[in-house]
Parts: sequence; C-alpha cells; structure tokens
Amino acid sequence: MYRYIETLLMPAKDLADAIVQIKDRKLAKEFLKDLLTPQEREEMEARIKLVKMLCKGTPQRKIAEKLKISLCKITRGSREVKYGTGAFKKLLS
Repeated sequence: MYRYIETLLMPAKDLADAIVQIKDRKLAKEFLKDLLTPQEREEMEARIKLVKMLCKGTPQRKIAEKLKISLCKITRGSREVKYGTGAFKKLLS
C-alpha cells in the first residue's frame, strides 16, 4: 500500500524539486507559462486569491461574489485550508 501511494506522489516530488530550484520571480513566471495552459494558470491564480481571502476570514458568500466562483469551489478550498497540510496557510496568509 505504501509503495502505491509513493508512486502516486512521484510526479508531485518532481514538480516540488523543480519549484524549489526557482530563485526569482521572472523564472517562476516563465516556468509556469511553459508548464501550464492559460486556463490552468487562471484557475491556479483564482485558487490562490480564494485561499488568501479564506485565510483573512472573508465570508464565503463575499468571496463568491467578488471572484465569481461557486460556493462549492469555495467550500472545497476552505476544507483544504482547514484540514490540508498547512502549506496554504504558511505560504499564502
């Protein structure tokens, strides 16, 4: 079972290794541009905005109104902030 989970996480390890090598904003933007489609970048940017607002205590309905996203997506993001690894809070608060 452990090896199965480890295998599933391998791509995340490779991505994490690449990310920690980035030392400046310009290279980070270029990397994301090469790695992701425009739609994927927009979705990631929206998720980051969502998480920042959640960490500040912004009510979910206000977030939905401001970012024009569904309460379902906000609830999912809220769950990740509350029960995830804690990385969102460390990086985006």
